Amino acid sequence: MFRHALDRGPLYYAGTAAERVADLHAAFADDEVDAIVCTRGGWGSAELLPLLNRDLIRANAKAFLGYSDLTTLHLWLRTEAELVSFQAPMVAADFAKLHGADAASWRAALEGAVDWELSAADGLRVLRGGAAEGELSGGCLAIFAEALGTPWAARARGGVLMLEDVGVKAYQWDRMLVHLRHAGILENVTGIVFGNMAQCGDASEQASIEASILHALRDFEGPIGIGLRSGHVEQGNITLPFGVRVRLDFSDAENPRMRFLEAAVTV
Repeated sequence: MFRHALDRGPLYYAGTAAERVADLHAAFADDEVDAIVCTRGGWGSAELLPLLNRDLIRANAKAFLGYSDLTTLHLWLRTEAELVSFQAPMVAADFAKLHGADAASWRAALEGAVDWELSAADGLRVLRGGAAEGELSGGCLAIFAEALGTPWAARARGGVLMLEDVGVKAYQWDRMLVHLRHAGILENVTGIVFGNMAQCGDASEQASIEASILHALRDFEGPIGIGLRSGHVEQGNITLPFGVRVRLDFSDAENPRMRFLEAAVTV
């Protein structure tokens, strides 16, 4: 299995798209594999989409975990296969570092917990108060936005969006959020949570990033949170199941809550 993982294919790829898809299909089809944990992000998942076998993957549903470029596969798994997947720590990026992964959310998400929550202790802060409920989706903003216009883009089904990224300046957050708004993605969204912005600029840039987000979302009426430690973070990377219902309670700025209302897996 994963016999092409160390291949040197064209450019920066570990083998051709067909070889990488074959490895992924083999992992889904193997009954001894309970979960697929990605090694790292980068670029290349979009090449795989036309080659993925929906029937094989749906018939062998299992946890798929990763972030960054893997946002592409999270979107495909939800829109095409109707599966829950996980924005979660990766092997080289997180588990290889001391305290790189958050153990509590990893266990809650993968052990089928119901009614667990994230709070200020997980970095969550309130940008706009209120409450909302819906199915959680999202991922790396750049990848999420680039999928628009393709057959595998997020569908405007509503719910709660979680968006994060790395190295994105204030005006770029503004630009990509306006893109989502014009594409209709935000029409039925009930609430939005943004990730930790430490990877997007130093402390002096945080106020500009937050102001740009609020400018782009000035017509959005739902609650907005920021600072959640998931995705591109230095340590304590939090696992988020995409495809389950969550409830945001940002009515108390000192006590923000993001509660998971459904089990992400069956055990």
